[in-house]
Amino acid sequence: MRVDANGVQIEVERSGAGEPMVLVMGIGAQLVLWPDAFCAHLAELGFEVIRIDNRDVGLSTHLHHLPVPDPRATLARAAVGLRIRAPYDLGDMADDVAGVLDALGIARAHVVGASMGGMIAQTFAIRHPGRIRTLTSIMSSTGDRRYVLATKPRALRALLRTVPRSREEAADATMRTFRVIGSQTHAPDETFLRAAAARAFDRGVNPAGFARQLAAICASGSRREALRSLRVPTLVVHGTQDPLIAASAGRATARLVPNARLLELGDMGHDLPGPLQRTIAGAIGALAASAR
Repeated sequence: MRVDANGVQIEVERSGAGEPMVLVMGIGAQLVLWPDAFCAHLAELGFEVIRIDNRDVGLSTHLHHLPVPDPRATLARAAVGLRIRAPYDLGDMADDVAGVLDALGIARAHVVGASMGGMIAQTFAIRHPGRIRTLTSIMSSTGDRRYVLATKPRALRALLRTVPRSREEAADATMRTFRVIGSQTHAPDETFLRAAAARAFDRGVNPAGFARQLAAICASGSRREALRSLRVPTLVVHGTQDPLIAASAGRATARLVPNARLLELGDMGHDLPGPLQRTIAGAIGALAASAR
């Protein structure tokens, strides 16, 4: 279903029943990249799982009328601390989440974000503290400039890939990406990733959206001081094998948010490996239980 939220339309998929939990995915990624098994684990724990497509991806509004920043120029300017001109920022994307809650008639929700989605979730907690039950930030960062560039350049190159022209190309490209950025202990789930990539291709590919989202990340700046002010139960999940956003970014996030819990996993990269999904879901469930 698609709902009107903050001046755009946001695609929403709902499953399970119980306390609402919004899942926010990373840059250029669609809601289909949340593993069904992971969502099922959360539903089993008593949550209504609400997956969304961020603005500019998937079935949500593609903002074709806005400028398209050059990704490499964006990264180069961010690396040296120059101002980034972005068509929108993470605050706008966090307000989209609030708009989804409004449209669904939900006053407060647990919010879980992965990568850029973690940045959006943090920003939502900062901007809308009365609407968040718990915050879970997975493989994300505080927005500090030191975390803008990948730990390993090949991980960043894997994201800046060419636009696929077919379902098969999309599936192959996704597999190549996760072989680089994912866990080196647990092999990528090829069946799931290929199916998710094919579905994402059918739902709509928007490389301009990736460029605008990258600019949004780089233009939004550090959340260090704002994170110190949070008073929401928080879980930070990060893998020490992450080549895209260093594990030190997760540690910094956990240090800044008062009383945050840190779940650091030695066999996780920039992904949600199948063998770890129940563990991560269980930690999220425990955080929610502690907040009741």
